[in-house]
Amino acid sequence: MARRSNTFLFATLMLSLGLAIGGHLSHLRLNQQANALPQTGLHSQVSLEPLVQSGEHISRISSSVMPSAVHIQATRRESDGRRVEETGSGVFMRSKTVKGLFVITNNHVVRGAELSTIDLRTHDGREIHPIRVYRDLETDIAVLQVNDISSTTGTWGDSDQIHIGNFVLAIGSPFGLSQSVTMGIVSAKGRRDLTLTDDRSVTNQDFIQTDAAINPGNSGGPLIDMYGQVIGINTAIASNSGGNEGIGFSIPSNLAEHVFEQLLTYGRVRRAYLGVELDNSFTSETARKLGMDRLYGARVVKVYQTRQPTPAALAGVRPDDVIVSFNGIPVLDENHLINLVSLADIGKPVQVEVFRTGRKQSLQLQLTDRDTYRTVEETGGSFLKR
Repeated sequence: MARRSNTFLFATLMLSLGLAIGGHLSHLRLNQQANALPQTGLHSQVSLEPLVQSGEHISRISSSVMPSAVHIQATRRESDGRRVEETGSGVFMRSKTVKGLFVITNNHVVRGAELSTIDLRTHDGREIHPIRVYRDLETDIAVLQVNDISSTTGTWGDSDQIHIGNFVLAIGSPFGLSQSVTMGIVSAKGRRDLTLTDDRSVTNQDFIQTDAAINPGNSGGPLIDMYGQVIGINTAIASNSGGNEGIGFSIPSNLAEHVFEQLLTYGRVRRAYLGVELDNSFTSETARKLGMDRLYGARVVKVYQTRQPTPAALAGVRPDDVIVSFNGIPVLDENHLINLVSLADIGKPVQVEVFRTGRKQSLQLQLTDRDTYRTVEETGGSFLKR
């Protein structure tokens, strides 16, 4: 009898517990269904507030930056007499050292076009023409000087502080639709060795990759961070169709700003020169043969020994040295080193670290102006590729 009583009590307890749990789950489901329906009132406002604030922030950024964006229409005449129109974008900027108002864009947007055939349209509908054009083929950057007008200008940001996953905005004129904004994230950094032109003239490559929609006509427009700063100049897309497929490339602002200031100060980009030939097919197998535990750095194939000693020769760099660090920055590969060298300060001491015969060794050198060095060497009958 006692056993049956205990069994009855246990069954009653389990039934009560089941009803309690079932009631709680039913209440939870009802709440979930209720929350899935459109609501008004305090609860809805609180839950949507972060989303609303984010949208308003992006709207404020777009509104503040949009007046600095410029629509560009350029016409050039081909060798066969055909007239070709190019549509692109740009952004008003001011220099730290040179007075005036300038538009930075891609060189391929205005390539081969006369000043009179380059039309710039501002956000408020004004049409202006450049009075001078500065070009740098190796980064595909052009700077257009215009008559100084009252205009909002962009502000350079620090592209080194941008990380994969950060939100960005692309502003420009896709398909000629000026004053357009698209949003995405930084999907990769340090993209190099891309074939952007038939003659492979764009050699300084260190692109930011983004999935913000970039289409034909966006070239030259700014890539903006969530603080409203220019952290890139949109340049190219990877596409089989010619339209956006989620992979676009932007010149990082630190590189673009350097070229911008150099062009305005010197009329050209003064690039430093090291004086070596690098291995453009450096493999893991070669790295292991040199005693390295993994593939990184830039392997030196040849150190130029000419009438005028090169910085590398003076510093004691040798063939089969692998340059693994340049001024404290780890060198990833050949193209990375080319970027670091060409944009380094000329005439200032530079510390490089090389991997040689199984160990690392530090060397100090002083870089020279590449163009000046080439001029001297070519006068003496020598020709150098870098």
